[in-house]
Amino acid sequence: MLVAVPDLAAGVGAIEARLGLTSVAGGRHPGWGTANRIVPLGPAYLELVAVVDAGEAAAHSFGRWLAAAQPPGGPFGWAVRTQELGRVADRLGLPVRDGSRATAGGRVLRWRTAGLEQAAAEPFLPFFIEWATGTPLPGRAAATHPNGPFELTELALVGDADRLAAWLGGQALPVTIRPGAGQVERVTLAAPAGRVQLP
Repeated sequence: MLVAVPDLAAGVGAIEARLGLTSVAGGRHPGWGTANRIVPLGPAYLELVAVVDAGEAAAHSFGRWLAAAQPPGGPFGWAVRTQELGRVADRLGLPVRDGSRATAGGRVLRWRTAGLEQAAAEPFLPFFIEWATGTPLPGRAAATHPNGPFELTELALVGDADRLAAWLGGQALPVTIRPGAGQVERVTLAAPAGRVQLP
């Protein structure tokens, strides 16, 4: 789940104070003009993302998508992890693109994506991501949330339900959708102490 923040430090402080969510260091996306921090949620994660180089971001589809995201501090896109990205991309006629970033410790994390441009144009659609073999999943990073471990229980979308179903190809996910202009409306997370929502 992608969450746009105008500044990483301020975004981290706000999400910790308001929702009790702890983030861990992410890194810079070379060539994208963006950087992130990760809120681990086990099999899922929130990715707090900020533009750190406006010129570089303007030259990349992801950077432009993030720069246009409104309102700041809210979810603006989402991804579905797969181990069969080639098959998904072939089914939908999508190009596959490589991505990477370095961690604070210098380790390079690598992944491939498909559908970023479509997700930016129709934000109720996810893009697809496949992590390289041996790359640790961001959701499994060590982090202690003050209210206990969180899990993603619902992603509320606005858009075309039939188009989403065709895009996902039958995958069962904790997603609800209502008709309207395409957007990510709300993310619900549950912890032992209760539920929280973004925005």
